[in-house]
Amino acid sequence: MEIIKADGGLSAENLATIDEAVKSSKLLVMPTDTVYGIATIPFEPQAVERLQSAKGRGEDFPPPVLVSGPAALEELLALPNSGLSGMPRAQFEAASKLAQAFWPGPLTIIAKARPSLGWDLGKTGGTIALRMPNHPVALEILGATGPLAVTSANRHGAPPATNLSAATAYFWDKVAVYVDAGESPSGLPSTIVDVTRLDTETRLPRLIRQGGVSLDEISAALA
Repeated sequence: MEIIKADGGLSAENLATIDEAVKSSKLLVMPTDTVYGIATIPFEPQAVERLQSAKGRGEDFPPPVLVSGPAALEELLALPNSGLSGMPRAQFEAASKLAQAFWPGPLTIIAKARPSLGWDLGKTGGTIALRMPNHPVALEILGATGPLAVTSANRHGAPPATNLSAATAYFWDKVAVYVDAGESPSGLPSTIVDVTRLDTETRLPRLIRQGGVSLDEISAALA
């Protein structure tokens, strides 16, 4: 178990240590703009299983994926122009508008995943939940590792960790690397919306969880 202090950002050596850990299917605790998250690579089933086991959850609770920018929509989602496997254009446009309005920030967007990804995150129904965090250290990490499967750093049903002390109390040596960036800026979870379930009249996505972005703000962004 290694603890990396990130008071002034991360060094190249720090980032290499983090990248090596997650690429070896190990677990990472990292800061975000909401709460601390527990993370690993999303494309290795063994790594995702280890993440879910540490969290105390199963396939019914697939973890979201944190990304370094809106370009991830083009890379990870089923694009409208990709034939039968593509998502409806209205859904992709809604996801794009929301990412432009609220990323980086506390909004998680659920949309149809690109089938060729082949990621096994659990019972997703062919979707993927994406968010770009508004935290410099988190973005440094994502820039080095690429997308990461990240869920709040706590045991299922317990309060999310907002500092490293709480995170280590939950996981201790189950996590290979902890990144300490002090107290979480907000302590609030992200809002989660599902654009695969747009209301036929309002064109608003289904609200899954209320967090740092209000439904009124989402409505204004999609108007």
